[in-house]
Amino acid sequence: MPDTIRVRFAPSPTGMFHVGGARSALYNWAVARQQRGKFVLRIEDTDEARNKPEWVDGILSALSEIHINADDPTFEGPYFQSHNTEGQREAALRLFAEGKAYYCDCTREELVERTGSQHLGYDGFCRDRGLEFQEGRALRFRTPDTGVTVVNDVVRGATQFPNDAIEDFVIARGNGSPVFVLANAADDIREGITHVIRGEEHLSNTPKQQLLWEAFGAEPPVWAHLPVIVNEKRQKLSKRRDKVALEDYLAEGYLPDALVNYLMLLGWGPGDDVEIRPYEELEKLFRLEDVNKASAFFDVKKLAAFNGEYIRALPLEDFIHACRRWLEAPYAPWAPETYDDAKFRAVAELAQTRIALLSEITKYVDFLFLDAPAWDEASWNKAMKPGATEVLESTRARWASSEWTAEALKAGLEAAAVEHGLKLGKAQAPVRVAVMGRTVGLPLFESVQELGRERTLARIDAAAARLRSA
Repeated sequence: MPDTIRVRFAPSPTGMFHVGGARSALYNWAVARQQRGKFVLRIEDTDEARNKPEWVDGILSALSEIHINADDPTFEGPYFQSHNTEGQREAALRLFAEGKAYYCDCTREELVERTGSQHLGYDGFCRDRGLEFQEGRALRFRTPDTGVTVVNDVVRGATQFPNDAIEDFVIARGNGSPVFVLANAADDIREGITHVIRGEEHLSNTPKQQLLWEAFGAEPPVWAHLPVIVNEKRQKLSKRRDKVALEDYLAEGYLPDALVNYLMLLGWGPGDDVEIRPYEELEKLFRLEDVNKASAFFDVKKLAAFNGEYIRALPLEDFIHACRRWLEAPYAPWAPETYDDAKFRAVAELAQTRIALLSEITKYVDFLFLDAPAWDEASWNKAMKPGATEVLESTRARWASSEWTAEALKAGLEAAAVEHGLKLGKAQAPVRVAVMGRTVGLPLFESVQELGRERTLARIDAAAARLRSA
């Protein structure tokens, strides 16, 4: 085995970057950087029907978002599985020449007829027939008849697979092209991979790959199979059922640093109660042998809480910059010419303490840039109880002549509340909905100060007119 640790991340370019793949990539990256080794990116692109070149760019972009950068000296590649087809064919032929593989012309129907079952594996019928290559004949690996294949896994310990339960599996198709299990092993050996760190779902293939490594006279890598990631129903995350694409989370306004922090803790922890940590600390603390066997729950609420912590920790200018995409089309519901950067900056710090996702910024500040508030009906029905019209009219009368500062505006509403025998919170609700459209949002008085007297009073008038006409 090489002196330098070499890990590999080997995704297929199929159009999205799964959060489980991102977790695997981060664990590989941490091990490589800790040990001053190499992180090899190999694109497993042999399925031409499912692969598109632009999706490779998507993989590189997604890795960059989680701070795995191609210009880092730890990074190597990308290599492409399809570029080593000839080497994979030669590896398969070598196994045949050494008597470790044989050609088979059996059909599925013939196997079922011999075994009487649709479910039994291959029965070794062609093992000693001495067939040579011919179009349509698959090449099968000759598995040992006795003994066990022991997969020593850093996470799961030693797992035994009885050899007599492993069928003579196909390593090359009838047209001579190598299948995935052979291509995978041949590429790993060629690229000097020392550690294979991947998801638990690959464990069942590992004895076959280990047998191939041994057949080639190579020392098998260190195996580490990471726990499966599940949803709230403890079902494995599925792209058909769950939101699993890293790109979707980024598009929703999750910060890359928050995602990295959360993904690193899906199946591993540093052993203390501190969860929010910069990646540099997580990388130093990470230990592959401390990864849990139990499945890891992808808790979206917890991820949002992480994200809120990271948003609040941003310097204000960084927060303002991060919000930009959600203040423009297609996310912003206002006309571009109505946006006022100075007004946004005036309330940005207030918003920063309240949002968990960057995409939430739009609904928190839309009242500033819309011609009229987008009244949320649930908020309207909750706030506009009997007496709301009178509160709006009393507040309007005081604000019409009030000094236009948050302190003076608050004093005016407090006086209106006293007039109607209400606490400030009760009196504030209809005014907030009238002016801002929702019961939840930025602090009312600072918001009204930025909105301005004329627009504020017009909105109170419109809400009062709606109430009177109801």
